[in-house]
Amino acid sequence: MNTNNIKNKIDLIISNTVSLESKLQQICDYLKEEIANYDWVGFYFKNGDKEELKLAQFAGEPTEHTIIPFGKGICGQVAVSNENFVVQDVNAQENYISCGWKVKSEIVIPIFVNNENIGQIDIDSHTLNAFTKQDEEILEYICKEISSFM
Repeated sequence: MNTNNIKNKIDLIISNTVSLESKLQQICDYLKEEIANYDWVGFYFKNGDKEELKLAQFAGEPTEHTIIPFGKGICGQVAVSNENFVVQDVNAQENYISCGWKVKSEIVIPIFVNNENIGQIDIDSHTLNAFTKQDEEILEYICKEISSFM
């Protein structure tokens, strides 16, 4: 994985004069295609004033988890903790919402605007122990860049 190439491509996507939704979809599509162990890539955002997340753009198999209450599953926990959550083996997590039998690992990174957690990027992998510190750093970079145009 070439971090600089990924960052450059993300910068290019973000600099496009297309809608926010289009940028987010392009990011999902790019990450899923570019990084072999990223089998599902999606964005969840706070659903208005409700204590829940709502699925936005994603790339991968459709999910029934379009609304996730705060505190439930990995995404819901990140909405409450405001911290990255890397799960190398989803079967070892008690508060995990199964997105399918193929998912083995998950990483969720929050997106902050004006110090408020407004959403997150969620990556599922069909590989155990799929995520490294490098993945976390790239996704943090992406979330920081996204926050600049939200």
